Amino acid sequence: MSVLISGSIAIDHVKTPHDEHQNLLGGSASYAAIAASFFSPVNLVSIVGADFPEQHIELFKSRDINLDSVQFSDGETFRWSGEYFDDMNTRETLDVSLNVLEAYKPSVSESGLSSQIVLLANDSPDNQHAILDQIGDKPGFVIADTMDLWITVARDRLMELLPRLDLLVLNDSEAKLLLETGNLVEAGHRLLEMGPRFVIIKKGEHGALLFGKNRFFTCGAYPLLQLHDPTGAGDSFIGSMAGHLCSLDHDELNFDHLTGAIARGTIIAGYSCESFSTHRLQELSNDEFETRLEEFRQYSTFS
Repeated sequence: MSVLISGSIAIDHVKTPHDEHQNLLGGSASYAAIAASFFSPVNLVSIVGADFPEQHIELFKSRDINLDSVQFSDGETFRWSGEYFDDMNTRETLDVSLNVLEAYKPSVSESGLSSQIVLLANDSPDNQHAILDQIGDKPGFVIADTMDLWITVARDRLMELLPRLDLLVLNDSEAKLLLETGNLVEAGHRLLEMGPRFVIIKKGEHGALLFGKNRFFTCGAYPLLQLHDPTGAGDSFIGSMAGHLCSLDHDELNFDHLTGAIARGTIIAGYSCESFSTHRLQELSNDEFETRLEEFRQYSTFS
């Protein structure tokens, strides 16, 4: 079984109060694919330019990430530059160069069409619709992420996407913006009425909320002693979830399966924050992951 992940691949320049790095591997699909690869094979759908470093291509291949649906263009790869401030919750985008993304039309290869889980990582709703149009009625479980930009400039297309989803994931500020409410619980229930079977509202360092029909689950974040770079944490979270769900031997995924996926996504997202780019994820061992997951179970148990 494999998971199909679509979204952006980028070259990032990230500055924090403590350090600064250029030419980093970035993009929603990059983080999500590497995170998902801890649990299942991945079919990646995206585009890169002629300037994309070969070392990143080799990294994807070493993680059992299939690149048949990645387009290799003669242009320049999507680039993003951002700066984080003292509390690391506040970020300013300094520069965005869409480059090859500007005219990109996703195309799913034959190998990607057989994926059991589809993750539409942060991307334009038009591209997310295009992926589902190509797959048709084949996917068993469809997950989508979004951001405030698409809520603002492509709201109608985003709303048309919701009934096509099994799971919608967005952060707290995005949920408030989309539903025009300050109450996250209200937002979660209203989003369920718009089509998806399940909704997750991410709250960053404060965890996540899961909504289902007559079901609710809340999960805290793993307590980190050091935070180096939160870029891609949300993408790592959702990618881990997709990979874990794909690894389960079940014909139909349910609410309880998602609670376990959220816990694993929380752990992987925490590791992602412990270094710039995907560096910590690249060196993460299964033993490290399982040790932290067991600690997290104990933190969340009460009598």
